Amino acid sequence: MSAPETPAPPARAGAEIGMMAVVLIWGANFTITKAALPYLPPLPFTAIRFAIATLALVLLLRFLEPKAAITKSTWLKLILIGLIGNTLYQPLFIFGLANTTATNCAVIIGSLPGIVALLAWLFRIERVSALVGSGIALSLAGVFLVVGANGVALGGNTTRGDLLTVAAVFCWAAYTLGLRRVDPTLSPLRITTITTASGAPGLILMGLPGVMSLNFATVPSGAWAALLYASLFSVVAAYYFYNTAVQRLGASRASVFSCLIPLVGVFVAWAFLGERPVPMQAIGATLVIIGVWMTRKR
Repeated sequence: MSAPETPAPPARAGAEIGMMAVVLIWGANFTITKAALPYLPPLPFTAIRFAIATLALVLLLRFLEPKAAITKSTWLKLILIGLIGNTLYQPLFIFGLANTTATNCAVIIGSLPGIVALLAWLFRIERVSALVGSGIALSLAGVFLVVGANGVALGGNTTRGDLLTVAAVFCWAAYTLGLRRVDPTLSPLRITTITTASGAPGLILMGLPGVMSLNFATVPSGAWAALLYASLFSVVAAYYFYNTAVQRLGASRASVFSCLIPLVGVFVAWAFLGERPVPMQAIGATLVIIGVWMTRKR
């Protein structure tokens, strides 16, 4: 498949604004989710999260869009994408985050654009120009400076979490590229709903035993608020914006915005955890911004 057709300026601008919203939502999600895990273990947290998100998406689709005819092959693609991007990705990510540091998790997740671009080139899904490739490389260098300025302790006690997060990145890269194979006439909301609903049953089954044994009275209100944030913002809203961007901009250009997520994570940690940024992180942030700007050039 060749590179996506250049969308009209308003559509492209809308997709880029949506990706900036994704950056803010997912950048804060590291700190917010990490704070809830001591009270809501990973599997129950994920099960409840996707039950809420699926219900919200189904209701939105029912009231906002009429029914659309979908071929059998498209259904199978969407279900497979949902299984990879949710049933596989989510446990890998949540257990990775639970067994490594937020910094390690951020730097590994920040490698997503490079992996997406590489796989897109290897499987001839999208053309990656020299300028876009250079922008991705520059952004990745900035990511490592941003999250590694205070030290990234790969290995040791974090090895398990690091490896799980790496596996999660490859699952999300496959999810991202899979979206490029879906019928482009389908709306982003319908794609988001079907893929989320496809991945939810497996997650709910994995987390159901933990949910049944959970003492809800001991879970503080802050943990429930974090769960709602992770459900309605990190899944419903962010998945919709992300899927829209992949459809309109292409996988490589959409995923490069992920380089900004660790940058937001650093500032969220600064605001809520008192972790002050250092000068090296400012240099890294500048590289990330320049790299993302380079990928926008046609």
